Amino acid sequence: VTLHLNPISSVHIHQKPLVFLLNSPLPLVWKLKTERLAPGIRRLFFVSLGSVVQFEKGNFSLSAEMEEKLFPEKNEHLLQWAQKEYGAVTSFTELKISRNIYIKVGE
Repeated sequence: VTLHLNPISSVHIHQKPLVFLLNSPLPLVWKLKTERLAPGIRRLFFVSLGSVVQFEKGNFSLSAEMEEKLFPEKNEHLLQWAQKEYGAVTSFTELKISRNIYIKVGE
């Protein structure tokens, strides 16, 4: 699955840390495609067991981290866990089948 990350239109270059929880019942390879995300900013990608994130070459991969995590099984529990762990959830998306996921990040 390719994860496309771009800033919202009102933000020229996104310069804040990001945390993504990428959960799947089956192990996946998450391919990252990014545009206009500032280099050197910490970005965390937590993936379900057996999954990996393939970072693009260049500055982005130097500050991005991937960690495997055992997530709660049901989406409601995952959302509650994320809110408890990080204090807020700005976006939650559930997809049954997809090859490309487009996410706008911003304020």
